[in-house]
Amino acid sequence: MGATVLRKAADREATAQRLLRSSLEHSYEPNLDIDWGAPLAEGLYGMPAHRVSLYGTPLWDQLTEEQRITLSIHEVCSIARVGLWFEIILMQMLLRYAYDRDPRSQHIQYALTEIADECRHSVMFARMTERYGVPDYPPRWHTHQAGRLYKTIAAGPAMFGATLVAEEITDQLQREMMKDQTVQPLTRMISKIHVTEEARHVRFAREELARIALTRGGPRRESARWLTAVAAYVIATNLIHPRVYRAVGLDPRHARKVAEANPHHQQTIRWMARKVVPFLRDQGMIGGPSERLWRMAYLV
Repeated sequence: MGATVLRKAADREATAQRLLRSSLEHSYEPNLDIDWGAPLAEGLYGMPAHRVSLYGTPLWDQLTEEQRITLSIHEVCSIARVGLWFEIILMQMLLRYAYDRDPRSQHIQYALTEIADECRHSVMFARMTERYGVPDYPPRWHTHQAGRLYKTIAAGPAMFGATLVAEEITDQLQREMMKDQTVQPLTRMISKIHVTEEARHVRFAREELARIALTRGGPRRESARWLTAVAAYVIATNLIHPRVYRAVGLDPRHARKVAEANPHHQQTIRWMARKVVPFLRDQGMIGGPSERLWRMAYLV
């Protein structure tokens, strides 16, 4: 057992060293690396049209091209706002994680480096919404309050599981957006920065979860499954704020119902989760009664 513990610690340190080196060589400063003063391109979408929540519905068919573009911009800013919300939660969880551990280790130094990355990302998402001239679309009140609780109680597998859900579903969308020439250059550059730096964060979380998840059995595993499932459900169902539909003259309640029932939108959610779900299942983090929440959110 002692040899196994030492090996895992060595593996953790080796990973952290590689991630710290990558952070030095492949990081951005969004305030400098994005031309925030550049004019927005005429006729380009905020996100790919086929990823907009109403795509393929009669409501979508009723919208003009200008309205479709407007809705896409509001939706990508809504998704970014949820990302910003969870990044603030993640920074608090990582600080709590580092608080109890030896700061001399490369592992904890990387955790602190990730916090710095997430801080820049949060400012970047805030400036993106400001540049697009879009209102703030914060999570609903009860979701916001639940975040306060989650960042306090989530630890171990639940902490890393929820982190992977938030990071990987947005990463999947951004990998597509950064290459899509129908999308605004601003969205593409922000996506490129986030994808580049989140790749390190995903590896850090995946490797740490793989080290600890399968050692947790019985009630502890079931508790971690429930906490991760709740986080996944809340994140997925809050990606598109109902108020985005007001920007194109639609009733928010009706449009939200149409979006939730839209097979194209449901498929997009499953597509966004297509990499993280198999990994979490392999780690024993999806299964049992809590899997129902994943299905209710169209993540599986």
